[in-house]
Amino acid sequence: MTENTENTENTENRGPGSPIEHGFPHLDTVRRSLTALFRRLSGDGVRAYDTPFAPADAAFGPEDDLYLGAQRVASAMVRALRLPDARMVIGFRAMEHAATVELTAGPEYFIEVNDRFRTHRRDLAAALAHEVTHVLLHRLDLRFPTTAENEILTDTAAACLGPGWLLLDAYREDALTHQKLGYLTPEEFGYVLAKRACLLGEDLSAWFTSPQAYEAYVRGRERAARDHRRAPLAAAGRPERRRYAAARRAGTATPGSSYRFERQAGGGLRVEFPCPVCAQRLRLPVRGPLTARCALCHTVLDCDT
Repeated sequence: MTENTENTENTENRGPGSPIEHGFPHLDTVRRSLTALFRRLSGDGVRAYDTPFAPADAAFGPEDDLYLGAQRVASAMVRALRLPDARMVIGFRAMEHAATVELTAGPEYFIEVNDRFRTHRRDLAAALAHEVTHVLLHRLDLRFPTTAENEILTDTAAACLGPGWLLLDAYREDALTHQKLGYLTPEEFGYVLAKRACLLGEDLSAWFTSPQAYEAYVRGRERAARDHRRAPLAAAGRPERRRYAAARRAGTATPGSSYRFERQAGGGLRVEFPCPVCAQRLRLPVRGPLTARCALCHTVLDCDT
């Protein structure tokens, strides 16, 4: 049997200058990942992951036995990702990445973790979050064409389904230390976590132990909030509403707009734009204020088309 090995990226540096990427360079892939996840699990299926991974389940102190403690955290991660018939076997070795998992038929999956987590236990749960999410996506047969896209998909799924806040909390950046786990930028993790928070009425802000992680979460939350204020959503601001009205009269969206117009067979105009929750493209008739329901995530949206 062919076995696939998937990794958690580990960025760590103790010199001047940070290797950590910031901003939203992967946002298109993140949004495609959200849509793919909702399509595979359904809106109700994603909402079923309404219990986040608690800090108590991630706790792994120096007094804990190395292997028993790691196994306890891994078992909690399996429960959080609703994989009751999967068993994670944890080992430690010197390696470049934070962790790696062999994706086989199961039910046992072997996860190797970087030796530094023998003593640097605070972020072991974060490394396991990425790897166990790989197992979940493997079981769901959900993947993208390239390795890079699959890693973005995995981080997005981890953040959307609950345990991914640990990957953001592992981000620390100061004059002496630069650390980040995963493939999303800190701000992109914040963006997806904010999407989850909006969907489930969740507030994880008090759980962050890293001040830099909380700041990145706030920046991501601001970007996610903009998705809910884009035309033709009724919450769009006045300047954007004016731009939208001008584009509607012309029947052609301006470059860079998230929406576009198309003529229907009967001559009427229809607008297409992304759902602010799952990023699925919605198509609505251009006829003024209306209420729409996304067929994928079931979110009800107030629009003014």
